[in-house]
Amino acid sequence: MFASFPTLLPFLLFAFVASITPGPTNILVLSNSARFGVAAAIPIILGACVSAASLVLLVGTGAGAALTAWPVVQTVMQWIGVAWLSYLAWQIFRAPAGAISAQAKEPRLGMWGAAGLQWINPKTWMMALAVVSVFAGVGENRLVHVFCLSLAFFVISVPCLSAWALLGAASSHWLSSATAVQRFNRGMALLLLGSAWLSVLA
Repeated sequence: MFASFPTLLPFLLFAFVASITPGPTNILVLSNSARFGVAAAIPIILGACVSAASLVLLVGTGAGAALTAWPVVQTVMQWIGVAWLSYLAWQIFRAPAGAISAQAKEPRLGMWGAAGLQWINPKTWMMALAVVSVFAGVGENRLVHVFCLSLAFFVISVPCLSAWALLGAASSHWLSSATAVQRFNRGMALLLLGSAWLSVLA
């Protein structure tokens, strides 16, 4: 397997670093698990991971060519993504400052919302383009390699995002007062807003 696919091991390291390092999705997982528990973060994790892995598969079959052929498409997607993340940050910032148990009815980002975030995030598309161009190789086994890369990205990203969910859940015992919850919400909102705008200002 590794003899015919020498870039697989380097890709596994890349996928781990890309999945475990802080970003908008990681922050959303952390925030939701801290406020609502690990179970509330599972749909976000699955939606984001399935969506990102699907993008790798689609780009590997040529569906991502529009991003390189028409830069305006990338720009439009980027600003849509920033606008949506800014809206999510505002919703988190203004969330009611009640105790954790009092927030059960608060609207949450679900599986489809997390999946949609990947589809309108040009950084995810560019990551998929980089993965395919660097790690898929050429030749008759290329499509098989693309499928393996997509599957491997899913397998690695799920436990990485789950680690963020566990971290959020572990921090929930600090959120026993309304003031602590409000500070946490606003801190997460500012982190999410910063991660969104850094993508266009960098």
